Amino acid sequence: MNFEGLDPGLAEYSPAMHSALDPVLDAHLNPSLLQNVELDPEGVALEALPVQESVHIMEGVYSELHSMVAEVGVPVSVSHFDLHEEMLWVGSHGGHATSFFGPALERYSSFQVNGSDDIRQIQSLENGILFLTKSNLKYIARGGLIIFDYLLDESEDMHSLLLTDSSTLLIGGLQNHILEIDLNTVQETQKYAVETPGVTIMRQTNRFFFCGHTSGKVSLRDLRTFKVEHEFDAFSGSLSDFDVHGNLLAACGFSSRLTGLACDRFLKVYDLRMMRAITPLQVHVDPAFLRFIPTYTSRLAIISQSGQCQFCEPTGLANPADIFHVNPVGPLLMTFDVSASKQALAFGDSEGCVHLWTDSPEPSFNPYSRETEFALPCLVDSLPPLDWSQDLLPLSLIPVPLTTDTLLSDWPAANSAPAPRRAPPVDAEILRTMKKVGFIGYAPNPRTRLRNQIPYRLKESDSEFDSFSQVTESPVGREEEPHLHIVSKKYRKVTIKYSKLGLEDFDFKHYNKTLFAGLEPHIPNAYCNCMIQVLYFLEPVRCLIQNHLCQKEFCLACELGFLFHMLDLSRGDPCQGSNFLRAFRTIPEASALGLILADSDEASGKGNLARLIQRWNRFILTQLHQDMQELEVPQAYRGVGGSSFCSSGDSVIGQLFSCEMENCSLCRCGSETVRASSTLLFTLSYPEDKTGKNYDFAQVLKRSICLEQNTQAWCDNCEKYQPTVQTRNIRHLPDILVINCEVNSSKEADFWRMQAEAAFKMTVKKHGGEISKNKEFALADWKELGSPEGVLLCPSIEELKNIWLPFSIRMKMTRNKGLDVCNWTDGDEVQVVEKLGRGEGVRERSWQKWGPARAEEEHGVYVYDLMATVVHILDSRTGSSLVAHIKVGETYHQRKEGVTHQQWYLFNDFLIEPIDKHEAVQFDMNWKVPAILYYVKRNLNSRYNLNIKNPIEASVLLAEASLARKQRKTHTTFIPLMLNEMPQVGDLVGLDAEFVTLNEEEAELRSDGTKSTIKPSQMSVARITCVRGQGPSEGIPFIDDYISTQEQVVDYLTQYSGIKPGDLDAKISSKHLTTLKSTYLKLRFLIDIGVKFVGHGLQKDFRVINLMVPKDQVLDTVYLFHMPRKRMISLRFLAWYFLDLKIQGETHDSIEDARTALQLYRKYLELSKNGTEPESFHKVLKGLYEKGRKMDWKVPEPDGQTSPKNAAVFSSVLAL
Repeated sequence: MNFEGLDPGLAEYSPAMHSALDPVLDAHLNPSLLQNVELDPEGVALEALPVQESVHIMEGVYSELHSMVAEVGVPVSVSHFDLHEEMLWVGSHGGHATSFFGPALERYSSFQVNGSDDIRQIQSLENGILFLTKSNLKYIARGGLIIFDYLLDESEDMHSLLLTDSSTLLIGGLQNHILEIDLNTVQETQKYAVETPGVTIMRQTNRFFFCGHTSGKVSLRDLRTFKVEHEFDAFSGSLSDFDVHGNLLAACGFSSRLTGLACDRFLKVYDLRMMRAITPLQVHVDPAFLRFIPTYTSRLAIISQSGQCQFCEPTGLANPADIFHVNPVGPLLMTFDVSASKQALAFGDSEGCVHLWTDSPEPSFNPYSRETEFALPCLVDSLPPLDWSQDLLPLSLIPVPLTTDTLLSDWPAANSAPAPRRAPPVDAEILRTMKKVGFIGYAPNPRTRLRNQIPYRLKESDSEFDSFSQVTESPVGREEEPHLHIVSKKYRKVTIKYSKLGLEDFDFKHYNKTLFAGLEPHIPNAYCNCMIQVLYFLEPVRCLIQNHLCQKEFCLACELGFLFHMLDLSRGDPCQGSNFLRAFRTIPEASALGLILADSDEASGKGNLARLIQRWNRFILTQLHQDMQELEVPQAYRGVGGSSFCSSGDSVIGQLFSCEMENCSLCRCGSETVRASSTLLFTLSYPEDKTGKNYDFAQVLKRSICLEQNTQAWCDNCEKYQPTVQTRNIRHLPDILVINCEVNSSKEADFWRMQAEAAFKMTVKKHGGEISKNKEFALADWKELGSPEGVLLCPSIEELKNIWLPFSIRMKMTRNKGLDVCNWTDGDEVQVVEKLGRGEGVRERSWQKWGPARAEEEHGVYVYDLMATVVHILDSRTGSSLVAHIKVGETYHQRKEGVTHQQWYLFNDFLIEPIDKHEAVQFDMNWKVPAILYYVKRNLNSRYNLNIKNPIEASVLLAEASLARKQRKTHTTFIPLMLNEMPQVGDLVGLDAEFVTLNEEEAELRSDGTKSTIKPSQMSVARITCVRGQGPSEGIPFIDDYISTQEQVVDYLTQYSGIKPGDLDAKISSKHLTTLKSTYLKLRFLIDIGVKFVGHGLQKDFRVINLMVPKDQVLDTVYLFHMPRKRMISLRFLAWYFLDLKIQGETHDSIEDARTALQLYRKYLELSKNGTEPESFHKVLKGLYEKGRKMDWKVPEPDGQTSPKNAAVFSSVLAL
């Protein structure tokens, strides 16, 4: 054993103080401290150091019971008796904490609190222990698990803490303020200014806070306001310690002498009743620590650093006979504490030893301590090994706990009964296509379920009118089930089938043969995809949202504009709204409204999606209206009809959707109150008529807009609540009329069904009942029937069913603030004009000459055309879902297809299919339920400035501050672009990104042993690096951003990403940390300017970043060095083979990967002669694949084979 590190000064102590020593050991050491202990070569103890068992303790007199080594050679900085359990906590100057259990000081736990700073104070709480270091506050469970880690400002030097109540903490130090911390939220709640800086000791009574200062003063502060009530100037030099008990305050410290500071042997004692000093108490030791130990009297314990301890009364004289000596291993005592029961004293010395003095042989640290939880002993080593390869191995060898008590699984027979699962119903598609041969039925597999898996329905669907609660079991009963309905395949919930390549081999073109972009549904809360498409195909919304850009990190308007930009660039490829939905999840209002679905609820279809999407509709319009308040209305709005309504403080969303109203409240006393308000959408209110009366949709809509209801309200005239009539009058109609249908129960569904049946009968009766049931000949039949009004009706009887919703409605504002609403068809236009202009021939001719737009100004008449319907699909086989029917305008077809026409489409996530316009208004209430309707004014686009001005400027690439507090301590990994370095069209930029995992993938094993991915892992970008691709600074990064995330990270993927825990936390990260939006704007600017990105596997990078990049701007080395129908080659192997570089040794580094991809691209241009010699480059690739197969695609170790770049084979290939 090596004991050279221990202090030789221990030899100065009397030999009588030590027990017998082993002659082979150093004579300075107490062997009782070294029993059963092994020290490593550096002298650090590996176990606790107990003393001998036989220690004689005299009752009522403090004597040493045990001594223990916490850390050999590391001074003890603080000690603390646990207030809740029988434990003693010790902190060291090395930032290490150790706990000992009971009077025997058995080691309980030991862990590192801080890597560099010493522990300055310890405070025990019910659930854990608080540790204070220089600039850090940690709350750690007694077993060592971190509960929270609060980083203080680096400029602060903290020394003391005070727990004022169970959840509030005060922290003081050498600065001129004291912090108040809320332990529930772990946030700073208050900062109190301190006139005299340097608060190193804090105490509390029921009257004051006491603050001890380094200047020698003690200040008394108000408990509520923290203002100074009184101040004692105790010592001229510095304060060492003080304590308060009852009405007495005692302090010890240093006084100024000619030669410097000297320890003052007079204790200053103050009477808190009269706020003045009483006779100082002279002691016989040099006081460094003092504590009141009240038992029968107010005893005061005074401790010197040399180990002397004296007890005396604060108002009496000190007696030299009351002095006893602590036997420290080191030369100095560093800390002292008294247990709550006053039965134990703890001392810590400069050599890492802890000494426990007690006044009884079996002391307790607390009057009422709770039981301490210990770790269960490990029984693995004592169990016999079991060989599972032997079939005859008896299972009785597995140890089972022997117990005579009843097991939890032993239910009494009265409470348990066999309940076999009911056989699931046969699929309706199988029953429909079944052919019977004898008593056996044969049918093709509809493939609506996973192979060899039969899902059992444990409970009926939550939907009130789900018609798939039961399915007939045999073809015989099929015709007896009128409620059995088959959902059309295109309306069913679509899912992405993942392979081992992920999405690369999934055929999206099978579901979408148009050039419009679908949206992927696997992202959490993607139920709103259909509404995102509706907003996108509103041309004014699309343009005005993309013109918006603000500094807010999570702005829905900004993220929606970025998503619209992706939809613009896409040529049929699906997009995903991951960044938009990420910002959506951070908004508190969305969570409060119940719009954030858990993954389990979304997958199982729990919750009413129709109600959910209607709440989402109201929320998104309100949120966009708030986010865009700063836009200037005159620049965006050019209309004259509504200019009086729009104010400079309104947003463009308000101009489009807002409807100004007057709410009138009429009391029965005749008093009327009118107040103005506005709404962004209307909710249908259905009549309570039970007589079966038929209603037009326009009648119900007018009733919902001009709502009239009786309710209790406050009347100023009557000065009490009175029955009042509430009416709503319209002052200004919106440009886009949004309607929530509120079909949330069977009652509303029956109303729609009944009105659709009545409308069908009326149409049939109108044309004499001669409607063909055959669609192939229906068009000719209708032409023979004709229509005197010139109305073009539906071509078949099937297309007339389930239709109640009109394609157009007409609204007219009357002079008495009334509103006329009626269903509208193009054939009715002339008749309405004649009715409006009856007796006024000039006005009639003016209408016909100027058209409907001018008629709006003259007569206040507006025609609204149906633009979109969002419907709730009820399908028990694939789960309920939401789809949208959208009338895509001419401008969208012109941009995507180069043709000018309008067409209705079905948008079902990534499935997009053109449909007949009548399908958009047909609602079979058994499976297709309307949720939201969008009507737009005719000629809406002409009212707005639809130019998109890119709001992203070049300044986003310039230098910016980091979010990380510690980033200034590290070296910079990139050099931002200067103004003269701004990229131009065609410039090369090396790009690489690293990611972390937010949610693990969900997969299942098939019966053949292969894995099937149900839901892929959710990734989040963690680091983005861009390097210069040309010029004198080629290869130097100009972007190297770590992306701060507020979401919980499941896996940092450190081996592949190089990201470590803490790199993305602004409190402790030393990286250049930014927000995702900030870095996203930089990449968007580079895309818009036209640079070409060079990287390896960029398709996945852009997908996770949520960017759509034109294919001609992507140079991916994965595909440059790839042969058709062959495997993709890793960047590591390509760099070794072509560049003789060993990269990605232990972890990945995005700067290294981006530079390597640039070099590989240069090598590609060299080998292919700038793409002019594909045949010779094909031979190079062939040699690459041959070498890869021989090497098993693994890069050799440094001592292994060298790169084949200089080999003869490679040279011959290059020669070719």
